[in-house]
Amino acid sequence: MQRACAAALIRKGITVIRNPGHSNDDKAALNIIQALGANVQQEGEMIRVESQGVKPVADAVHGGESGLSIRMFTPVAALSERAITITGEGSLGSRPMDFFDRILPQLGVQIQSKEGKLPLIVQGPLVPADIDTDGSLSSQFLTGLLMAYAAAGAEGVTIRVNDLKSKPYIDLTLDVIRQFGLAEIENRNYESFVFHKAAQPVSSIEYTVEGDWSGGAFLLVAGAIAGPITVRGLDITSTQADKAIIDALMAANAGIAMDAKGIQLHPVEMDAFYFDATDCPDLFPPLVALAAYCKGKTTIKGASRLIHKESNRALTLQDEFDKMGVTIDIGADELIVHGTGFVKGADTHSHHDHRIAMACAVAGLKADSEMVIEEAQAISKSYPDFYEDLKKLGADVSLPNKFNYHE
Repeated sequence: MQRACAAALIRKGITVIRNPGHSNDDKAALNIIQALGANVQQEGEMIRVESQGVKPVADAVHGGESGLSIRMFTPVAALSERAITITGEGSLGSRPMDFFDRILPQLGVQIQSKEGKLPLIVQGPLVPADIDTDGSLSSQFLTGLLMAYAAAGAEGVTIRVNDLKSKPYIDLTLDVIRQFGLAEIENRNYESFVFHKAAQPVSSIEYTVEGDWSGGAFLLVAGAIAGPITVRGLDITSTQADKAIIDALMAANAGIAMDAKGIQLHPVEMDAFYFDATDCPDLFPPLVALAAYCKGKTTIKGASRLIHKESNRALTLQDEFDKMGVTIDIGADELIVHGTGFVKGADTHSHHDHRIAMACAVAGLKADSEMVIEEAQAISKSYPDFYEDLKKLGADVSLPNKFNYHE
């Protein structure tokens, strides 16, 4: 959804986005593209975006708590000659953005930051050039450069990347760029991206947003723990990294079956498993909930990717699941979950992290007593309907009236 918003901004013409999301991250992306010049209209179950490219109507854009929006839209905002201030909130204030301090000046962009952190002030116009970048912290920086280069009509230039993490997310970015007809980009083994001739403009397009595997992963794990349920609307052929949850469920010998009607899950006794989540770090929270119900020692690799999330998710998962009687050891690049198939109800805290809140909720579905989640409204960042969906599936969920989960 966020990538579609960016693509709708940088292509000139009308874009109809079907199946749009309404999470806080999605709203942040829509607000940003309006500040950068797009006209956005909600029309029933679709969104109509009309744009003439990046032509800011405001001096600042606000990314909320969305790391992707900040990192993707910073190079896009730098396409303009106007100085644009880029801000965010929550943990984004402490997350590193010094990638831009190093890269954007090479592309003709003036940039100021707060010692490599938000807020950023950028002033272009960005001019595509051959550059070498580091992809070890996050693929989201590369996503922003790919979008900006495409918007600038880059041709014959190359972005070289060292140690790219989360490659499937770049597949998703390239797929959106292709579907929007923005550019022809050659991917050379994720080590370099070569821009060939710019695509020919089309007056209007329609784009349907895929169902979200990162949110769906929690439902799939919920079904494996406390089903039976059927989950529909997830594309098995998707390039989304978090589709790998299927591999993890199979590794755990979960009760899972897939057909044209959807993905069916039912509870069975599950086994500890090994899983490499380096390219899909957002799966750690549902994987830990799954591992808690698997008997034995589960090893999940890629834990070094968890430091700069909404919380330090390795420590947060360890702390919260310890309250449930589940021991987690943290290694240099792995979490080891000592599962017993038994989880205690506990008073937990989301640490203002949407995925921690959902992991605690899923773990509570078969706990021996109720699971209480403080700051549970954090789920609005990515999946505002999560608790309502659990209730539809028969879970007993009590929501305090003081929270409006759709804000």
